[in-house]
Order: sequence, then structure tokens, then C-alpha cells
Amino acid sequence: MGLIFGKITVETPKYEVVQSSVDYEIRKYPPSVAAEVAYDPSRFKGNKDGGFSVLANYIGALGNPQNAKPEKIAMTAPVITKSPGSESEKIAMTAPVVTKGDNNMVTMQFLLPSMYKRAEEAPKPLDERVVIREEGERKYGVVKFAGRATDQVVEEKVENLRKSLERDGHKVVGRFLLARYNPPWTIPALRTNEVMIPVE
Repeated sequence: MGLIFGKITVETPKYEVVQSSVDYEIRKYPPSVAAEVAYDPSRFKGNKDGGFSVLANYIGALGNPQNAKPEKIAMTAPVITKSPGSESEKIAMTAPVVTKGDNNMVTMQFLLPSMYKRAEEAPKPLDERVVIREEGERKYGVVKFAGRATDQVVEEKVENLRKSLERDGHKVVGRFLLARYNPPWTIPALRTNEVMIPVE
């Protein structure tokens, strides 16, 4: 019942707040291990969240884990998405999560539980589309918001965050990430979302 009301009951990434302002936080995240998939939404009938089922199958959230052990891996939050076609894509691409291929590609990422310190410790995916990667220490400008993370809302949040960061002298070093903490059945007004832009 708590999930409907926005309660987050899974592991979330640890971070240090380096700076806090009215408009955003600057957060430093320690190294972590992630499972990710890059895909063209047209392969999922235009669904930009189509990669979710690929990653959920890998960890065993939708049945038997699709990994070599097979080992069930605990779900974490947030689900991180990097989408094409946003204003921030004009910025040089040096973010820790890199989308390769044409402009239609979306990258979705699950951060694995903190017990996995290195990529080789995570179970090997059976689906070759799933890539296990190590994320080094990274710093982001972050703005949190509730409600539905529609393209229009996200674009507005990204643009406002980017302007605030640049106004305050932070150097933006990559494309934005969308972090969503709740399942789709959570009441929209109680959802937790974040837009994250990598900074130096």
C-alpha cells in the first residue's frame, strides 16, 4: 500500500550534498555498479520506458533472473533514463552514462545494490543487450520534483537547472539524467523524480 502513496522501500544511492541552494543541490556520488540497456523506443512500440522489462528480467523482478548464476538481485531506486532530443544534448557528451548510436537511442539504468563493488561481482547477464558497468565518483546538479515526469515537464526542469548552474559558475559536463523513484502506479502527486546534470 505504501508504494501507491510514494513510500520508497528499496535501497537508494548514497551521496554527499556538497552545496545546497533554493534552486538545486550539488551532490557527489561514490562509485557504484549499474546494469544498463540502450535501445530505440520503436523496438518497444514507441515506449521510451521499454528497456525497463529488459533490466527487470536481468535482476529477476519479473520472474526467474536472466543472469548466469541465476541470482535474484534486489531492486533499487531510482530508475535512471537518458533520453535523446533534449535541449541539453547541445552540450558536449562526457557524462558517466553514454548513449551510443543514433539520436533515437534511450539508455536506461538500474544501479545495483551497494554490495556489488565491481562489475565482475555482478551476475553476468544472459541478454546481451544488458551491460554491467562501473560508475566512478561523479558530481551532479540535482533538482527534485513530484508529479508525472512528462517530456515537457522534464525539459523545463532541465533548462531551469542548467541556467541556474551556469549562473552560479558550475561547469556542465554532459547530458541530463532523469531519475524516477516510484513505480507507475504511485499517485502522481506523491512521486519522487529528479533531473540530474553532471558538473565538474
